[in-house]
Amino acid sequence: MSDPHETQSSATDAQSSQQSGTTGAGKDEAVSQEMVIQQLEKKCADLTDKLLRSHAELENFRRRMQREADDQRRYESLRLVRDLLPGFDGLQRAIQSAEQTGDSAALLDGIRMVAMQFRDILKGHSAEPIDAVGKPFNPNEHEALTQVPSADHEPMTVLQVVETGYRLHDRIVRPARVIVSCAPQN
Repeated sequence: MSDPHETQSSATDAQSSQQSGTTGAGKDEAVSQEMVIQQLEKKCADLTDKLLRSHAELENFRRRMQREADDQRRYESLRLVRDLLPGFDGLQRAIQSAEQTGDSAALLDGIRMVAMQFRDILKGHSAEPIDAVGKPFNPNEHEALTQVPSADHEPMTVLQVVETGYRLHDRIVRPARVIVSCAPQN
């Protein structure tokens, strides 16, 4: 007869070998799932890193654009100032020349040259004078200072420009200050 301990031992061995077969497959599946989870976590970490880097790059770009826009606003007049300086230098030379020689004609010639220089500078910056004399009064381009009765001109015709107006492309920088005609009183 067989020993009852032996029978129990062989049953336990069979049961354990059956469990180990199942447990072995379960362990492989658990390891496989664990690897998938690790891969997904790594991919998630990589994507999070990329997102954070992209966000930082966007913020840096915004700051750089804001800084460049601020600099452009701050120094937008630099070209104009550089262009005006020779005119001021010419005016200073005309004054010094007139002081040294006492000749007012030389001063007048120097001032005329500087005025021409300033006109050229304004033209170089696309600022054109508004042609007003002899034209009908236009409130968009002219500012009437006074009216003078005139039988020779139609009413509201510009007779004289007191201060020249300027246009920059299609915008009025400053309207021309003018004297306009009105009908004579009878």
